[in-house]
Amino acid sequence: MTTASTLTLPAYADEFLLRRDITFLNHGSFGACPRPVFNVYQEWQRELEAQPVDFLGRRMGDLIHAARARLATYLGTSADALVFVPNATSGVNAVARSLPLEPGDEIMGTNHEYGAVDRTWRFVCRQRGTRYINQPLALPIHTPEEFMEQLWAGVTERTRVISISHITSFSALKFPVEEVCRRARAAGILTVIDGAHAPGQIDLHLDTLGADFYTGNCHKWLCAPKGAGFLYARADWQHLVEPLVVSHGWESETPGASRFHDHFDWNGTHDPAAYLSIPAAIDFQAERDWPQVRAACHELAQVARDRIGLMTGLPQICPDSPDWWGQMCTIPLPPGDARELHRRLWEEFRIEIPTMTWQNQRFIRVSIQAYNGPADVEHLLAALADLLPAQTPVDAAGR
Repeated sequence: MTTASTLTLPAYADEFLLRRDITFLNHGSFGACPRPVFNVYQEWQRELEAQPVDFLGRRMGDLIHAARARLATYLGTSADALVFVPNATSGVNAVARSLPLEPGDEIMGTNHEYGAVDRTWRFVCRQRGTRYINQPLALPIHTPEEFMEQLWAGVTERTRVISISHITSFSALKFPVEEVCRRARAAGILTVIDGAHAPGQIDLHLDTLGADFYTGNCHKWLCAPKGAGFLYARADWQHLVEPLVVSHGWESETPGASRFHDHFDWNGTHDPAAYLSIPAAIDFQAERDWPQVRAACHELAQVARDRIGLMTGLPQICPDSPDWWGQMCTIPLPPGDARELHRRLWEEFRIEIPTMTWQNQRFIRVSIQAYNGPADVEHLLAALADLLPAQTPVDAAGR
């Protein structure tokens, strides 16, 4: 459990490139890269352009290996288990398109999953004659046992894969994936974990987590440049994973090389600068005692969560605990038009924050990063106090 922090936010606002004339409470969508990390990213790009043949033809293999080794240590695994991908969606696609699924097989997610992941599985299922199921998880959720009971109610004798988020995009809930992976393995079910929001927001130890496949973004909470993600595969299953792009790594016969690495390390000419900048992002956070930053961010998000709850009188979706959420939380709002609220928050108050409707309930998702401070939360609260009474309720059809 996260301990209380003595750090005062905003701790490192001056080190981020974000505009200062907006209130940015949406780190969860695309992240934000600190200036020192972005400088490293641009240095790699300049090196590439100074001598492209030398960089891509002679040096890139060793550079990618070194960056992968740093990331592996950070994630609690070995470099052999990782490949770089542009983002978590690419990682899910690589796994979903590779698994030997047969007609009648079932893949189970939840109704909290990211839209791109849902679409990936539906795409694959239409081609294979398989079935993708979004098992309902009702809100609020109070205990891991309650979560597991709801999830496992969707498992059948045909379930071959469980594909769920570690931290969800919509509800920002931290699912108990260790228990999911343990129980799935005992039942002979493969697990594919979407960790888009996990690296940098929570500590990860992939070798002990128990997932068969895990994909994550480094550009979100780890604060690496856009286009930096990874795919983890247990050694037992690496042979199943095919690349999304076939290039010179396919049929490679390099002595001692990993087939898993060969298939993903070279997918045609591309700019590897985002991957190579991941160690700089790891260093940036390590040098600033990031566990304390995360704790301070959670505390400020907790203030926003509590005060919006007092404003609306609505119950929260989960316990008030870092076991369930970290630097990002989703908060219920009174009935109304979520899109119109989002528009007005941006156009009238210059607040960048997502709002959404889920099962006829309106929500707002607050992200707190090191560049945020109490003034950002106060601005949001003032805006909501002004806008919420004016919202027109939507009917059951969402109109």
